[in-house]
Formats: sequence, C-alpha cells, structure tokens
Amino acid sequence: MARMGPGGLRGVIAAEAARLMYEEGMKQYFTAKRLASKRIFGRAGGRRMRYRPQDLPSNGEIRDALLVLAEYAEGPGRTRRLFAMRAVALRAMRALDGFEPRLIGSVSTGHIRRGSDVDLHVFTDDEDALIDHLRALDWRWETERVTILKGGEIREFLHVHVRDVFELELTVYERRELRFRPRSSTDGKPIVRVKPAALEALLAAEHAAAWAKYQVDGVLPELPDGDEDDEGDDEGMRDLATWDGLLALDDEDDADPDDAPTEEELMGDAREYDPLPGFEAV
Repeated sequence: MARMGPGGLRGVIAAEAARLMYEEGMKQYFTAKRLASKRIFGRAGGRRMRYRPQDLPSNGEIRDALLVLAEYAEGPGRTRRLFAMRAVALRAMRALDGFEPRLIGSVSTGHIRRGSDVDLHVFTDDEDALIDHLRALDWRWETERVTILKGGEIREFLHVHVRDVFELELTVYERRELRFRPRSSTDGKPIVRVKPAALEALLAAEHAAAWAKYQVDGVLPELPDGDEDDEGDDEGMRDLATWDGLLALDDEDDADPDDAPTEEELMGDAREYDPLPGFEAV
C-alpha cells in the first residue's frame, strides 16, 4: 500500500491540486482536482489503488491547501500584498461608484496567492455607458465575452480586464441581478459581495497601521517588480521542495494512467465548475 501524506488520500490530492493552481496557473478547482487525481493515481508503481468518490477533496479543501501553500511560500509579503490589493480594489470601486461595484473572491476573503487578481461585479443596463466611463477615467482595459450554461440556459457576460497595480476583472451584470446572490463553487453558500463601505471597514479592522498610513500619504507598501517576490529577501519566496513531502508515495515509478479516476468518475463534481467568477453553480 502506498504511503499517503498528511490528511490521507484526500489531503494528497488536495495538496497536489493546490500546487497545480499555485505553480502552474490553473484557475478552476475542478480542472486541478482532475489532473491531480490522474497524477496521484499514476504513482502507484503499477499497482491499482482503490479509491471512492468520497476520497476526492472538495473545492474547500483545495482552497485551504492553497492558502497554506501561499502562506508558506510568500511569508509576510503576502499580508502586504493583500492590503495593497484591497486598497487598489477600494480605489477602483470608488471610481466606479455609479455602477454599484461589489468586491468578491479571494481579495475579499483573504485567500489570495501570487498571481491573484481583483474580482469586481458591476451592474448596468447600458454596457456602452460603462465603457465610456472607463474611457473617461483613462484606464487601460480589454474586453472579453464569456458564454456559460446556467440553469439550462446559455448566457453571455461581458468581462472587462483592467490593467492596474493588479489586474482588475470586472464582470458586468444587469442591474436587476443585484437582487440575486449566486452560490460559491467552493462551499455552496451564497457568495459575499462586499460594498465599498464594508471594504473600507475591513481595511481598518485587518490592516489598521497600513490603512492609517495609506490614508495620510496614499502610498501602497513596496511590492516587488511585477508583483513577484524578491529573490534573496528574507520575506520572499521560500523553497517549495518540502511541499512535495505532502505528496509522498513510497512507489515513485510511473504507473499505468488507466488506474487514475476517469472523467466520468469525477463528473460528480463537475457541477462545481464554472468559468465565471462569482456566478458559480449550486
């Protein structure tokens, strides 16, 4: 029997999925879980490993493993980045005041990692008015149309990618959708849409000293160029080699990938996949 790391099989798959999202830039829990499962079940030295669907980690378990990895790798620099991202988000929300901006996702919850962006929902019945407003702000942006299947209905949404200190991703909704609270693919609960006033209160509560300083001088804490951690900085990136210990298996030989979970076997979690941030399936 192959030796599993902390947390048993679920912990091993969650840790590998977290690594894929952190190091290889995978965006979706379902995709990372599927590939992590295939890789883990391909390390059994040719011996078939038994598993049950309930052995596979939830999105929440992967999110928690991802947070542990980010905190280990980035150290205190992660806290500075979180403050800076929240300050940038608040500045953007104030500039978008007429479009009922709401902050969602990792910047609101604190589950950021290197490469995270700022996810905002904006609400308008006139997309051209939003674009005209962005033009008046002299912002740099690109637009993208995203089509998803939601509740048996194909829907199209406008995404606006704004270049700032951190990338801002604006997802545009009709104003009537302010009344609805979509559910999170991570825990199935209604997502929290943070208003500007609530974000300001969060900055004051969780980043008191940095927020007080920022209100005086308007200067964000120093961040490495390109939002990458400084090499050689005591607070910079740590060696992630020990993270592989969480994935330890006694048998390291490549095994038959047919022993991995099939896509059909993983499809029980496919309902949790949704490429639209904050508009996740229940």
